[in-house]
Amino acid sequence: MPDRREALRRSLALAAAGFLSPGFARAKSPAGFSSYPFTLGVAAGSPTATGFVIWTRLAPLPLEGGGLGAEGHEVRWEVAHDEKFARIAKRGTVTAEASRAHAVHVEVEGLEPGRWYHYRFLAGGEASATGRSRTAPAAGSGDGRLLLALASCQHYEQGWFAAHRHLAGESPDLVAFVGDYIYESSRKAGTVRAHHGPEPRTLAAYRDRYAQYKTDEDLQAAHACAPWIVTWDDHEVDNDYANDRGQDLDPDFLARRAAGYRAFFEHLPVRPSVLREGGEYRLYGTHAWGALASLFVLDDRQYRDHQACARPGRGGSAVVGPECEERTREDRTLLGRAQERWLAQALADSKARWNLLVQQTLFVPAGRPMERGMQYWTDGWDGYPAARERLLAALAKSGAANPVVLGGDVHTNYVADVHARPGDPGSPVVAAEFCGTSITSQGGGRKLVQSIREANPHIRYADGSRRGYAMLDIGRERLEARLRVLDTVARRDAEVSTAARFTVLAGRPGIAKD
Repeated sequence: MPDRREALRRSLALAAAGFLSPGFARAKSPAGFSSYPFTLGVAAGSPTATGFVIWTRLAPLPLEGGGLGAEGHEVRWEVAHDEKFARIAKRGTVTAEASRAHAVHVEVEGLEPGRWYHYRFLAGGEASATGRSRTAPAAGSGDGRLLLALASCQHYEQGWFAAHRHLAGESPDLVAFVGDYIYESSRKAGTVRAHHGPEPRTLAAYRDRYAQYKTDEDLQAAHACAPWIVTWDDHEVDNDYANDRGQDLDPDFLARRAAGYRAFFEHLPVRPSVLREGGEYRLYGTHAWGALASLFVLDDRQYRDHQACARPGRGGSAVVGPECEERTREDRTLLGRAQERWLAQALADSKARWNLLVQQTLFVPAGRPMERGMQYWTDGWDGYPAARERLLAALAKSGAANPVVLGGDVHTNYVADVHARPGDPGSPVVAAEFCGTSITSQGGGRKLVQSIREANPHIRYADGSRRGYAMLDIGRERLEARLRVLDTVARRDAEVSTAARFTVLAGRPGIAKD
């Protein structure tokens, strides 16, 4: 358990990186708390033209349930134009309730469009680290640019979060995190550091798992550098779960899912309105960046049909061939029919210059040739080909300009052309896809990735050997993507480099030719 000196060291390290206010990085007397309460840092998210959400959680003992018991605590918050907080834009007070793990989600409104702000929290004589967030451009603003970071899959045990330190150093406007923020499971092989406690199944255990991840100072720096938009994948609950079914067919799975969902909500900068009646967490929605870009954030876990042709006595994914007729059934859905209808309408309504589908996994076909025919992994879009075709039909009908698909999950950098008829290279290219590698999670083997690329000519680039993130620089006429990769995740001081660069030109679907 980090002591006060360690908490101070983390704050000073973040201040040195430029993401915290040096004036509030110094140690303070612990009035009101047994020890420093802002051990999990701060975060901002869901930006609009007039505001954003700011988040923190009071947790003096982060790996012991937070250490605050059943009492609520008053938290003051401030949003300022300057990092010294001499010009306050907005301020207020909120209560950190035990029922929400003493986390707070403040929806700040009334700010100016297209501006950077600084924010912090104060409680019990203590000050949090200072974070930086910004508002989106005004609705009619189509000029300028969007520097968007794409990240996913950060298994704590499998490496240090050096990628987040480098991501923060690039000062993006916005971070899109597309799933696997935590991992519920552990691996014995290739571990760099250890999870605290056994695999979580209860709300208390999921809270501690999130707390452990969020004590990482590099992850804190990435949260403090810019607003985030987030969605989840499977490991926030259970590997390969689908809707109401876990991979182990646990009869109490819905209770476990509810615990995982609740802990996700408590630890990330999402709006309180995502929590709906009946246990639904409505993560899907549109995030507008002026007239330049619309980001359609999707949820492919909560509403999906179960994976096709699961192994006997198991849920979860499988690799199947032509014998699995269930996979190609027309009625199968990955997003759920309500989300499909919403997306079709949102695309039709979009007037944005760029339309980004922000979702969890690889979108284009990634079958592999085997003796018994082409084999497909059933947990991603290949397990729901009819649903993919419906999405492409909706995209075509909408006429939405310059669509680009973003994803993660597969721990591999894939860059691809999206064809009107998936898997048919003779059909028109209708979009580009960038599926990012992982922050730390181990990638697929070289032979597997190579075989997938060779069998799928629409995949222009594939590399699962290195970890990192992607940076997308989006302007009116072009999108430039840099695939940023680490030399290792076994050291905190790992260096970063650019593995490849790609361009998408406005009005020309797909990856631009070299």
